[in-house]
Amino acid sequence: MSKPALCEMGVMDDYIQISGVHKTFRTHNGPLQVLKGIDLTVREGEIFGIIGFSGAGKSTLARCINRLETPDSGSIKVGGVEILNLSKKQLLQERKKIGMIFQTFNLFESKTVYHNISYPLKISKIPKSEIRKRVLETAELVGLSDKLNAYPGGLSGGQKQRVGIARALVNRPNLLLSDEATSALILKPPCRFWIYLKK
Repeated sequence: MSKPALCEMGVMDDYIQISGVHKTFRTHNGPLQVLKGIDLTVREGEIFGIIGFSGAGKSTLARCINRLETPDSGSIKVGGVEILNLSKKQLLQERKKIGMIFQTFNLFESKTVYHNISYPLKISKIPKSEIRKRVLETAELVGLSDKLNAYPGGLSGGQKQRVGIARALVNRPNLLLSDEATSALILKPPCRFWIYLKK
């Protein structure tokens, strides 16, 4: 993988600690090693970017951090917790602290924007009144206040990406993982979204 580009913003303790991570996929053409001995430390308060060519393993690494993919070997600690050793129940609890913005949106096409954004809160059994409050606040943050009753099929690519961003933020995660989140997005400074991230 390419070496990461780093922008420090209020550095504190180490929050992500990755050591010796390997990941190989089985393909029709044989084994494809995507991650090879990755060592990485990201401190609390840092905005950390990983750059590289398509297929370099950027998305795979992000998915390993919240264990949507499981590495073949190595260690991944988030907030001091070894992610790879967690039971299914423990992993669900830890994932509430991690927001993930997917490159391919991953929206529920049969659900409104409101229900797409609120989904993580329902899973976390947040009270309905609090769900509504958070959804409205987050929708305003990404400029979707007028689209809450719309369905994904009627949205542009950029608007769909905003729904994905709002869904990742609505649970107020400690960690936000972004898989090329701005590729279809037109949200330029001083948009409240960027100001929010700096906080």
